[in-house]
Amino acid sequence: MDKPEKETPYLGRGVRRLATESSALISSSKYLNSARLRDWVATSLLRRNGPDFPIPADNIELVASLAKIRDEAAVDELFEVERKSNPQLDRWLSERFMSTYDLADLKALPPESVGGKLYIFIIENNAQLDIVPRAEPRGHFDFYTRRHLQTHDLEHIVTGGQFDALGEAVPYWVTLSNLFQHLSPELAGELNVKYLFNALRVLSRSILHYPHTWPKMLECIAHGIMVGQASGPIFMFRYEEVLHLGVDEAREALGVRMAHDIDTTEASQIFTETLMMAGGALAG
Repeated sequence: MDKPEKETPYLGRGVRRLATESSALISSSKYLNSARLRDWVATSLLRRNGPDFPIPADNIELVASLAKIRDEAAVDELFEVERKSNPQLDRWLSERFMSTYDLADLKALPPESVGGKLYIFIIENNAQLDIVPRAEPRGHFDFYTRRHLQTHDLEHIVTGGQFDALGEAVPYWVTLSNLFQHLSPELAGELNVKYLFNALRVLSRSILHYPHTWPKMLECIAHGIMVGQASGPIFMFRYEEVLHLGVDEAREALGVRMAHDIDTTEASQIFTETLMMAGGALAG
């Protein structure tokens, strides 16, 4: 029998347990209803980092989980509604510009240029120019996703986030704040779901397991929010036009504001458990 309201702790008042004939968990949230996503959230927000499961690999299961519950047609319709009042977005969707440059093109650029820095990162880290194979987008959301995958590493360079574990927090928070400056809340929210989950996993692991990294994590978050709110629509920038420029020149030409490089080297070594702390103890 429920306690009288006056006997219920203040923070617990107003709770109503709804009856259901369902024999399984059911919620008004499609995210909570996804057993696959619930498992990802529990694992990714609570686990430590280790070489047996590299941090970027979290994305594989996250992307697959979100694809199962996303109504892509509904997101495409949000794009259609938005483009009617947003000429810049309308032009961007009409052009559907995708990169065609290759590693040889980047190699020919000065090492200190945006394109040169991208080339060095790819070669030194045995990375790939294309995170996913190039293909014709099948709709607005698919185009947004494919284009953002093409520009993600370039966003690192122009927004100031290093290519390491904590450096990832910078473009995450740039995106989480920038989209809401240039799109409707409904569309920005849909496009930010993946970045939200990605950002949360590194936040929780920092506090839970690697507290020495938290001050630097806060710096990355604050910087990302500041750049995202001050800059033009970063997801629509034509980075290919500034690959030959130095970073500061490229920022000015594109419309990236308030950005500077943040050194996350030591904090990322702690976060990835590759740095020994004083006394020989492993970081974390």
